[in-house]
Amino acid sequence: MQDTIITVEHNPSPAKLDVLWVEEWPIWQKEESEFPWTYDEKEMCYLLAGEAIVTPDGGEPVTIKAKDLVTFPKGMSCTWQITKAVRKHYRFGD
Repeated sequence: MQDTIITVEHNPSPAKLDVLWVEEWPIWQKEESEFPWTYDEKEMCYLLAGEAIVTPDGGEPVTIKAKDLVTFPKGMSCTWQITKAVRKHYRFGD
């Protein structure tokens, strides 16, 4: 069975973001839309702007928004529903 646990940390400290080198991660942005996605690798991201509802296949919807540090597990399939245009730093892998 796939891992469907999405972890969300609201307003992580600047020190934590510095330790993770978040500002060095690439940036991804997307307009309001809905699409399926499967994570081939674990992803950690930090939302700079926007809001989305991510619903794992067979799981409960999770709302993420600006200033959230989010981890998506490897192997998870889900549906992204972007309700406000998203801009985020992201990093794949462990």
